Amino acid sequence: MNKVRIGDVDIAFPVGLAPLAGVSDRTFRRICREMGAGLAVSEMVSAQAINYGNRNTAELLKTFEEERPVAIQLFGSSPEVVAEAGRRIEGLPFDFFDFNMGCPVPKVVKNGEGSALMKNPALAGEIIAALAGAVKKPVTVKIRSGFDRGHINACEMAEILEQAGASAITVHARTREQFYAGKADWTVIRRVKETVSIPVFGNGDVTDGPSAKRMLDETGCDGILVGRAAMGNPWIFREIAHFLETGESLARPSAGEIGEMILTHARKLCEDKGEYLAMRQMRTHAAWYSAGLPFAARFRREASQVETFAALEQLVRDNIIGNNIS
Repeated sequence: MNKVRIGDVDIAFPVGLAPLAGVSDRTFRRICREMGAGLAVSEMVSAQAINYGNRNTAELLKTFEEERPVAIQLFGSSPEVVAEAGRRIEGLPFDFFDFNMGCPVPKVVKNGEGSALMKNPALAGEIIAALAGAVKKPVTVKIRSGFDRGHINACEMAEILEQAGASAITVHARTREQFYAGKADWTVIRRVKETVSIPVFGNGDVTDGPSAKRMLDETGCDGILVGRAAMGNPWIFREIAHFLETGESLARPSAGEIGEMILTHARKLCEDKGEYLAMRQMRTHAAWYSAGLPFAARFRREASQVETFAALEQLVRDNIIGNNIS
């Protein structure tokens, strides 16, 4: 697989972690990079909150050196506000900006942000032109195929965004109307790739090595961002890399590997956010990691109540690493 250049940033292996609100924090991004992801994108961050100096937002902007190349994803609806946010944070140690035009959440769309911008290509172009003109780091954009099935306008959007100064585009091949349901229409990714000259990343329905290879073959896209399929499964990046190189699928991680990863993730979260917050976040991650294991329902019930790392470690060693789940 060829490397991709985003502005002045070289991506040696252009298969990475897509932005996932509440999931792709710096701890999980670092784990995915260790598992072979070639890049990562942060959870989306409000441009307006950056300008207000919001304390919680400052946490979202922190990155680890080991994550790089990594992007900070912004969202907003005002060109001036977005440009000002870009100027304020450009000095932080990340490699490029990503801008969200794909979030389907009602409260975001209601504000004219996220995928609502798919209905307003002119404003979308103004936002990217303002951001690209205000910063020196490359700017990329995440879009959807359209707002609904009656308005599939990804190609029009991509052309406007390229002209506005975008250095790459990611296409989630579903409409806002679909949210995350139904089949992604990869033909839209192919058409966008045929429309613009900047790199195009595909997103949607890549769940393993074979599906990644199919997306590359069927769309001609330059790279792939994996979202929900990485939740509880950071090994997916290692598996995709191996399949693209050899045509062979790796064995899925054993129960022991899964258990050790849960504990590794928990340790890193404790170091980063403190035990209290880490354990509450790990309740959800533990459920994702254990999905498909025998007696996973029982494990999830008990994991949903853990308060300390010691309690989680005991639970994992007794039920997963100790192979009582079999």
